[in-house]
Amino acid sequence: MSDKRLHVTEPFMPALEEFLPYLEEIWDSRVITNNGPLHQRFEQALAEYLQVPRINLVANGTLALVVALQALKIEGEVITTPYSFVATSNALLWNKLRPVFVDIRPDTCNLDPGLIEAAITPDTSAILAVHTYGTPCDVAAIQKVADRHGLKVIYDAAHAFNVRLDGESLLTFGDLSTISFHATKVFHTVEGGAIYPSRQLLKEQVDFLKNFGFANETTVTAPGINAKMNEMSAAMGLLQLRYADQCIARRLAIAARYREALAPVDGLRTLQHGDNVRWNGAYFPVFLEALTRDQRDAVYEAMKRDEVYGRRYFYPLLTDFPMYGGIPSAAPENLPNARKIADSVICLPIYPTMTDGDVERVIA
Repeated sequence: MSDKRLHVTEPFMPALEEFLPYLEEIWDSRVITNNGPLHQRFEQALAEYLQVPRINLVANGTLALVVALQALKIEGEVITTPYSFVATSNALLWNKLRPVFVDIRPDTCNLDPGLIEAAITPDTSAILAVHTYGTPCDVAAIQKVADRHGLKVIYDAAHAFNVRLDGESLLTFGDLSTISFHATKVFHTVEGGAIYPSRQLLKEQVDFLKNFGFANETTVTAPGINAKMNEMSAAMGLLQLRYADQCIARRLAIAARYREALAPVDGLRTLQHGDNVRWNGAYFPVFLEALTRDQRDAVYEAMKRDEVYGRRYFYPLLTDFPMYGGIPSAAPENLPNARKIADSVICLPIYPTMTDGDVERVIA
């Protein structure tokens, strides 16, 4: 395959010189946190880029989940997925909520809406779903179930930066969506995250909660937490935002090459996205469905020996961890699809500074 067919943009890395003016501005202002000038600029610029009416910046994606659940005053049980990063379910425990695990669809790796209703009890207050690998959940079906039972819907959109569904930002579905800006994500602020609140009143509530609950100098309105984004992270966000489209384009080019090259391999499956989805190239999982878990692990180790560093993401399942294993809904017989996916997945390297040669070496 020629380089011309793969290249969409040249691999890039923002220059240090581009970051220095932001550092000088922070140094001159002597403001490093508490809704500083760069924080305000970044919040506005990010909302404009994502084409959403409002956004809340926070210190990281885990705190985004913790604060979002507090802002909606969720209590009791929350239906969620067993196939995610541990921060998703840990945020429930931090809020003294009880997770109820429901199996996933193998074609999307997302929560199966058809199984949610059977898991609802009088104690259920919300659904916490994950747009896994940036692939949209079946938001319409989930919302129908939530509306029938009066449930809140929170989306963990950690992987879904700037993903659009039918032309709309994926963040705008449900009551709240949370994003991660960790350094491994499509878009990052080294550490950071954001919350999209569906209503202005929720934005104001989040702003109180992320600053210990302070409404003003002497008034605390709620038992909040310190989840504020600092000026250094905001500066990194402003710089990275300049390159977000270029970064996503490069990831999509790499994903397209992977998909084309691996399509003929028997027993290997990749995720597909419909024409109504504008994906972001967040991760590129392959599912070695013809192999046992031990054989998958052998492939994973062989890749590492060749200095190709994939990741079994997400493995183990959340329900394999001791804090969740005893929950009745965590029983293996309830989660056959999640188990099969976790035991067969390897995420291939995908990042915007990969060269064409790097991509071909991974394929080989």
